[in-house]
Amino acid sequence: MLHVKGRILTGPQGVRDELWVLGGRVTYDRPASARDVRTVTGWALPGLVDAHCHVGLDAHGGVPVETAEKQALTEREVGALLLRDAGSPSDTRWIDDRDDLPKIIRAGRHIARTRRYIRNYAHEIEPPDLVAYVAGEARRGDGWVKLVGDWIDRDAGDLTACWPRDAVEAAITEAHRLGARVTAHCFAEDSLRDLVEAGIDCIEHATGLTEDTIPLFAECGVAIVPTLVNIATFPELAAGGEERYPRWSAHMLRLHERRYDTVRAAYDAGIPIFTGTDAGGGLAHGLVAGEVVELVRAGLPPLDALSAATWGARGWLGRPSLDEGAPADLVVYDADPRADVGVLAHPRHVVLNGRVFG
Repeated sequence: MLHVKGRILTGPQGVRDELWVLGGRVTYDRPASARDVRTVTGWALPGLVDAHCHVGLDAHGGVPVETAEKQALTEREVGALLLRDAGSPSDTRWIDDRDDLPKIIRAGRHIARTRRYIRNYAHEIEPPDLVAYVAGEARRGDGWVKLVGDWIDRDAGDLTACWPRDAVEAAITEAHRLGARVTAHCFAEDSLRDLVEAGIDCIEHATGLTEDTIPLFAECGVAIVPTLVNIATFPELAAGGEERYPRWSAHMLRLHERRYDTVRAAYDAGIPIFTGTDAGGGLAHGLVAGEVVELVRAGLPPLDALSAATWGARGWLGRPSLDEGAPADLVVYDADPRADVGVLAHPRHVVLNGRVFG
């Protein structure tokens, strides 16, 4: 039996003094028999959420089970206990049988236009096949499908939209019919209006948001996952492609330069924002605390940045926080993360399904 004592942050305004863990689940009622109790103290939050990562993937494609396990364990060590896997070619269903690994919500495998994405990552198809592939990944995933909305067009030498409007309308309609939500990788500006007006549910990165599309996102309630720790790599990417694709390189630098202004404008407009790191491609796992810091740097109030990584994100993904009877997935810190979100980088204890790690 576990007793967590101190300050339990259950929501934007919710604070409790203690909770108990009985049978791996949260209760706020002191058990009648409290023997063999381990007590931990501090500031507790619901397990952190990385809403854009890739377990089972590295820079070259799918990885062995042993590597995927290390990725998941790295997330657990930093307190990221709920992951939305935003595209992976690997079968990671075995993780669901492990109560010592984070819970994963899968979006199936990326769906991209032919030769318009990273090699070995995606189904690479043409528009006439989009609906069929979306239907397949909707059945394979856990309520999400991942499109690649834009990528570099070698003929244009810049980022361009991957799909015609009628194709994404039909594909998103089919995903919704099957009970799945749809998200899309989008760096640039051109694809956003068509995707939102076609009914998409979320946009990853969203660096191409402008004063023209921000009100549309807000009106339609389309969420964004900015992945600012990933956007920080844009200058390096731009430098690597400057000689061959100077237009693309300059475009990537512009998107990077205005990244904080873009996120703040989205927040001010009321667009839902959630934390994601894009770990598992070119980035290491375990970066969610840094993403919360980046959101604050972009102008989000600390409490809203915390919500984007905890109770707000969990509600958006349809998973419980520290509710009565919920799985006991929480992280305990030495200090109040509302006063300094940098505290998130230093968990004292991670509790997953009632088990204490660290």
